[in-house]
Amino acid sequence: MSIKIRNFDLVNRIFLAPMAEVNDIAFRLLCKQAGCGLTYTGMINPLTQQKLDLKDKPALQIFCKDEKGIKEFIKKYESQVSLFDFNLGCPAKNARKDGFGSFMHNKLDKIEKILKTMRSNTEKPITIKIRKSKNTLKIIKIAEKYCDAICIHPRTQVQGYGGEPDLDFALQIKKRTKLPVIYSGNVNEHNFKQLLKKFDFIMIGRACLGDPGIFARIFGKKDIKLDFSDYLSLAEKYNLHFRQIKQQAVYFTKGKENAKEIRKEIVKTKTIKEIKNLKI
Repeated sequence: MSIKIRNFDLVNRIFLAPMAEVNDIAFRLLCKQAGCGLTYTGMINPLTQQKLDLKDKPALQIFCKDEKGIKEFIKKYESQVSLFDFNLGCPAKNARKDGFGSFMHNKLDKIEKILKTMRSNTEKPITIKIRKSKNTLKIIKIAEKYCDAICIHPRTQVQGYGGEPDLDFALQIKKRTKLPVIYSGNVNEHNFKQLLKKFDFIMIGRACLGDPGIFARIFGKKDIKLDFSDYLSLAEKYNLHFRQIKQQAVYFTKGKENAKEIRKEIVKTKTIKEIKNLKI
């Protein structure tokens, strides 16, 4: 039985969740190597001038507060991506300041205009990532006109990434929509099987920070071991900014016995050579 979202074939139902300043090309490629079914980029503004490396053919996540620039953005990247995603889930302070992400939940007309513009300009699948709010069901009704799947992160904007996600709320969403549902929120290698029984797809986010090998363990690929040196090789290949490499180095200390000390040393580094000497 084939696994699809619209016209896109998937190898499995477990995805890498979109995470800003985490999902660079090197990290996404490692997750894909480990068995991830679909990688998402972090959120990208359609008006951005930054160069995007999309060798893994990811889901490209858009954030914006109106439809300006979307048509041109889709035309530019459509052949390089698997699908497009619209971010209505970001709870960060900059999202509040600029009025995007979860701070758009009460702007139903704008949401519809954006999704309609996306749908009018691509045959690729479109997904939408949302949070728990008083308007979640209204947004889903709009999404059903234009989207091919929805991703629910059942925490409120106020919760951010803290507290327990409301699984019952997510299950109610699943019952009340005709669209496939991607579940996001505290998914890990211990609960993924149960969540896959309840939802069409699942996303792994913070559980894979510094640990892309989680996908290999989930799929029983015991021969795949991924560490920071693997990330660094790809980061150098794709000329990633040192600031990004330095942040990823911190994530890769997770679970190490002397993690606190290593992180202190990482903060002091100013070159890739210095990072390498730490043997993370």
